[in-house]
Amino acid sequence: MDNTGIRKLLVEGPHPFEAKHVTALLKHYEALVDHFRMSEWDDCTAKAGKFVEAVVKALGASANVPVGKGRKFKVGAVINGLNGLAQGAVDEGVRITIPRCCQFVYDIASNRGGRHDAEEVNPNEMDAAAAVSNCSWVLAELIRIAQKDAVDLGEAREIVESLTERKYPLVEIVDGRFYLLKKKKTGPEVALVALATRHPKRISREELIETVRRNGFTVNNARMAVTRLTGLVDDDGTGKLRLLATGREKADEIMIAARRKA
Repeated sequence: MDNTGIRKLLVEGPHPFEAKHVTALLKHYEALVDHFRMSEWDDCTAKAGKFVEAVVKALGASANVPVGKGRKFKVGAVINGLNGLAQGAVDEGVRITIPRCCQFVYDIASNRGGRHDAEEVNPNEMDAAAAVSNCSWVLAELIRIAQKDAVDLGEAREIVESLTERKYPLVEIVDGRFYLLKKKKTGPEVALVALATRHPKRISREELIETVRRNGFTVNNARMAVTRLTGLVDDDGTGKLRLLATGREKADEIMIAARRKA
């Protein structure tokens, strides 16, 4: 189900959340998943922090806990307010479990890259994976709460199951080697996404051909794929390529379509 269907469950259920907060949290959730699948770890955790802020505002508003505006809004203050509610005053998910999970994700987002030893392996990827998993759980819990006591929970249950499935990246880079983890892909798709991942840095034509070949194509097909990028790339005259705006747009379309099918 797309964001429109999820939004409907959250704002029109028996226990709805405010529409403005739902719109914000869904926007940030979609963005953090997109960043994760592009292996953009820092951007993923940053969006997870924005997601948490929107969720905490939604919880605070639903439980009549003061939520400051602008700089007066503090995630920790709202969470403390929710934790301080009397037992039974609101759903325990609103009072305890979701706020605790949000605090964990917010700590990751607020300190990304700052807690790790430089010799550790892919710490930012681990942070992003934890953020995506926990944000998916939070969103599933929000749906459960909004739809609590509803006559038909079938649709809500289906969405919860889809949200809690493990999210896998669509791009992986191993020791500088690019892989597009898309089941059905073309050579030009591999080349475009590889260039988009490296943007604004350039990639030499020969390196790009080798990247396409490594992703399951013959050398001849890889050369043909790069040749077909004419009009989508800029060549600096030395054979080093960089995506034009039209190429970046095409790469985005490829990733969006792949994410929807994942």
